[in-house]
Amino acid sequence: MSTVRRHGWLIALLLTTAVLYLWNLGASEWANPFYSAAAQAGATNWTAWLFGSSDAGNAITVDKPPAALWVMGLSARLFGVNPWSILVPQALIGVAAVAVLYAAVRRVSGPWAGLVAGAVLALTPAAALMFKFNNPDALLVLSLVIAVYATQRALNRDAAWWWLALAGVAVGVGFLAKMLQAFLVLPALAAVFLLAADVSVRTRLVRLTAAVVAVVVSSGWYLALVALWPASARPYIGGSQHNSILELALGYNGLGRLTGNETGGLGNMNMDAGWARLFGSEMGGHIAWLLPAAVVAIVAGLWITRRAPRTDLTRAALLLWAGWLVVTAVVFSYANGILHPYYTVALAPALGGGLAIGTTLLWRRRDDIRAAVTLAGMVAITVALAFLLLQRDSQWLPWLRIAIVVGGIAAAVLLVVVGRLPRRVGAGVGALALIVALAGPAAFSVATAAAPHNGAIPSVGPSMGHGGPPGGMFDAPRPGPELTAALRLHGDEYTWAAAAVGSSNAAGYQLATGLPVMAVGGFNGTDPAPTLDQFQAYVAERRIHWFVKSDMPGFGFGDKSGSDAAEQIQRWVSANFTPRELDDVTVYDLSQGFTAAA
Repeated sequence: MSTVRRHGWLIALLLTTAVLYLWNLGASEWANPFYSAAAQAGATNWTAWLFGSSDAGNAITVDKPPAALWVMGLSARLFGVNPWSILVPQALIGVAAVAVLYAAVRRVSGPWAGLVAGAVLALTPAAALMFKFNNPDALLVLSLVIAVYATQRALNRDAAWWWLALAGVAVGVGFLAKMLQAFLVLPALAAVFLLAADVSVRTRLVRLTAAVVAVVVSSGWYLALVALWPASARPYIGGSQHNSILELALGYNGLGRLTGNETGGLGNMNMDAGWARLFGSEMGGHIAWLLPAAVVAIVAGLWITRRAPRTDLTRAALLLWAGWLVVTAVVFSYANGILHPYYTVALAPALGGGLAIGTTLLWRRRDDIRAAVTLAGMVAITVALAFLLLQRDSQWLPWLRIAIVVGGIAAAVLLVVVGRLPRRVGAGVGALALIVALAGPAAFSVATAAAPHNGAIPSVGPSMGHGGPPGGMFDAPRPGPELTAALRLHGDEYTWAAAAVGSSNAAGYQLATGLPVMAVGGFNGTDPAPTLDQFQAYVAERRIHWFVKSDMPGFGFGDKSGSDAAEQIQRWVSANFTPRELDDVTVYDLSQGFTAAA
């Protein structure tokens, strides 16, 4: 492929990805209000920006590290607080991830393989969901793709030492986006570098040590900053029970996700742990479409390269993507803690990279009946799986699954004899196979991109866009005009215009008023922040104007896996202040009678 054609195809891929991810972006409004409110806070207060606070009054942070919020907060500071300034950076991160994946795969398998890998990532439904949403998964994915690309560069004999260190820094950035999930790729990065780098054993060990230091420094500096910063001068660390960033990293966002022992958490919301989870009703539509084909392609590719030299870059790349895919897939399949279906976006780059490289190796050997039959089998498996996944929503585009099956049968049959066909005809068969393989996830991705997505647990496909349990768990309230006006009145005279239990509840009022609203109890309402004594002191000091009565959807207070401070506070407010109804919402004016109440 000429340079001009290669650049033309790459530009077309990136422009198409950008259109898909930017299309109808504003329809999701604040998307996940939990993170939108934190971005709003960071856009108006630098302390809130640094720590990822839910509000500009710095009561409590979100339950993740703040790297993704740094990006959104800076964008909101530059372009104003609105849905587009918060969501456009996510879409651009998605385009960048596709570009870096293309670059990584092209280096070992050529431009066509790079284009296929990029297209697979772009058209994975979980990617079309999360690169249009404001959860931290987008930055995590980009960071990890950069880490693999840098590791590939580090394998060359003439590579500078800092390439592997850059991979470590990229993983560290991923940690600052979503903590220990970023470390799932580390075994693959380290093992492949030790196995395949074209340098001496001593040099490999020295450079790997430098990379480990890079991971520790790039991820640990923030932990040290929070641990050393006086607790009285920063927000409470949301998601922890003891105001501890280490507890958040190792517990709620760490081992607790594996064991289910997450203090203050809600436990596993899928209850389907096992080998079939990635194909089940919750996760299948997000990621399963090309997963079996990717596994076959990777295994076939490793078999083809089994006698290659130790430093073979193609095999090394296959091992990188395979290690990422296998470790992450096993963890996701058997984790007993909180695991939402959209987390599977972390599998998409590895799936695309492994599939593209393995398929390219097979295609180059299509004259061998074994390779041809393997390609045909991959298409047949993919088409059958697409039919089953589309059948789950049988009323949506019923013709599509029939067309995929018909086209897939034709492609599979022709692939068996593709080595005997004229070159141009063979290229047409390959194109047909690629089209039918991508048709299902592409259609699902387009449907996903077209739908608005709100709340904390979005889902893919031709649905309402909420996903999760009925009722849209953790959706933010949308206050009416009377309540909004009351919260705004004299709101700038208080540290917090209002307080409400749960971060999503508080976020709705904060985004509507533009004023800080305290999220009592953090995301789940189960963090001991503030305590009853602290809340009473804030009221006595006239730092909170209103208390908005609110419950956590689907759960209620008194979750014994965490603090019941939020329940105590709401009971105390109800017992000591006069309720008012504004837009059918019960509120309490804490500026009235605060002396007696305190």
